[in-house]
Amino acid sequence: MRLLTMEAKRRQRRTDIQDSLVAWSVAAGYTPAHHHEVLIAELELLESDDEIDTLLVFMPPGSGKSIYTNHLFPAWYVARHPERNVLTASHSSELAERFGRKTRNLMVEHEGELGVSLSSDSQAANRWATTAGGEYYAVGVGVGIAGFRADLGIIDDPFGSREDAESRRMRDRVWDWYSDDFSTRLKPGAKKVVMHTRWHDDDLAGRIIRQLDAIARPYRVLSLPAQAGLGDRLGRQMGDFLWDDGEYGYGAQLRRRKEEVDTRTWASLYQQVPVPEGGSYFEREWIKPSKGSPAREGLNVYGGSDYAVTRDGGDYTVHIVVGLDPDGNMHVLDLWRKQADSGEWIAAWCDLVKKWRPLEWAEETGQIRSALGPMMDAAAREAKAYCVRRQFPTRGDKAVRAQSIRARMSMRGLYIPGDAPWRKDFEAELLRFPAGVHDDIVDSIALVGQLLDRARPGIAPKASTQPKDGLTGYKSMRSSGGSWRV
Repeated sequence: MRLLTMEAKRRQRRTDIQDSLVAWSVAAGYTPAHHHEVLIAELELLESDDEIDTLLVFMPPGSGKSIYTNHLFPAWYVARHPERNVLTASHSSELAERFGRKTRNLMVEHEGELGVSLSSDSQAANRWATTAGGEYYAVGVGVGIAGFRADLGIIDDPFGSREDAESRRMRDRVWDWYSDDFSTRLKPGAKKVVMHTRWHDDDLAGRIIRQLDAIARPYRVLSLPAQAGLGDRLGRQMGDFLWDDGEYGYGAQLRRRKEEVDTRTWASLYQQVPVPEGGSYFEREWIKPSKGSPAREGLNVYGGSDYAVTRDGGDYTVHIVVGLDPDGNMHVLDLWRKQADSGEWIAAWCDLVKKWRPLEWAEETGQIRSALGPMMDAAAREAKAYCVRRQFPTRGDKAVRAQSIRARMSMRGLYIPGDAPWRKDFEAELLRFPAGVHDDIVDSIALVGQLLDRARPGIAPKASTQPKDGLTGYKSMRSSGGSWRV
C-alpha cells in the first residue's frame, strides 16, 4: 500500500511538472521572480495556443531570459512532447552547444520527474534524441540546418555585439539565415521564440515585426525594460527597476549601469528601445520647429542629395534644401524623399534648383554620379536649372560624415517649418540615427553640412529709401536748391 502511495505521488509530481513550467522550474532548482513568471506565462501560452506561433522576448542582459527560455523551456517542451523536435540557435556555435549541453544534462538528472528518457546512441552536446523519437539540435546563427525539421524553434541573441547589430551586412546576413535556413526548417504549425536585446531598430526582431505586420499575422511581444515606464507590463511604478525586490541585487546593478553607460546603450540594451526618445546622435532639443520659413531674399541657400540606385531597392532618394539666415541659423526650406527611378528624382532636383536658386549643391562621388552625371547635366540644361554641383568622396562611416552638421546643430539648432508634411519623417530619422532603418535624410543633410563648412550667412535686405512718388524727391531737391543731375 505504501509503495502504491509513493508511486502515485511520483506520477502526480510528474503530471504537475509536465502541466506547469513554473513547477518544472522549481523542480529544477530555480525560484522564478515576478518577471520570470510573466515570461513563463507567455511561453506556456505559445505552447498551447493554436492561433499564435511567434513570441518575441525583449529583456535586459542578466535578467534570466535565457535560463527560462533556452534552458528550462526546451526540456519542459520535450517532456510534454517527447516525439517532437526542437531547434535552438545562438550567435555562436560554442554558445549554442553550451545551452544544448546544459539542457541535456538537466534532462538526464531529472529523467524520472520529466518522464522522458534520452536515447543512448544520440547524446552529443549539441544534438541528442529521446527514446520516443524526438530530437534536439543546437546551432550557431549562420550554420546550415539541412536534414532537420523542428516543431519548436528558439533563437537566443543572434548578434554577438553592438558592432554586429549596427553592421548592415551582418543584419542582412542574419536575416538571410533566418529566412532561408532557420524558418525553412520549421514544420507546418511549428512554434518559434526570438529573444534578444534591441540593439538596433533594424535588428532581427525589428524585421520580423515589420514582416508579420505587413501580412497581418498575429504574434506576441514581451518587452520588459530595466526601468518601468507608463503602463508597465509588470505593474511597476514609474521609474521602478526590474527585479529590485529580491536578494540577488539585480536592481542595484541596474542603477549602477544606468550611471555608467551612455544614453543610447541604456535605451537599447536595457530599455529595449533602440533609440532614446530624446535622440542619440542628434538630440531632439536641437530640432526647432518654426512658423514657416524666412524670406528667401535674406538667405544663402544650399542643397544636398543622397541618390538611391533603384526605384524598389529599399532606399530613398532624398533632396534637401537648407538656408542660412543673416545670423547664421540653419533653416530646412524643402525636402523631397521618395523611392523613385532616376528620371523622377532628376526632375524633382531640377524643380528644387529652379525654386530655391541654391549657391551650391552637394552630392557624393561614386557609381551613381559617374553613371547618371551626363543625364543630370542634360536635364538641368533643358530645364534651365543651373547650380554648382560639388562632389564629396564617400569615406569613413556615416556618423563621421555627419559630424559637421551635428556640430552646427548642437550650437545653433536646426529650424524646420512646423507644418511641413515631411516633418515627422525628418525628425524620426534624425533621432533614430544611427540605429534607424533608414538614414537617407541624414546622408543628404550631412552632405549639406560639408558645404556649410565654407558657407556664408545670408545678408539682411536693406530697407528701401526710394520714395513712393518718384517726383517727390525731385521736388524736394528743387525746393532746397539741389540738382537732380547729381
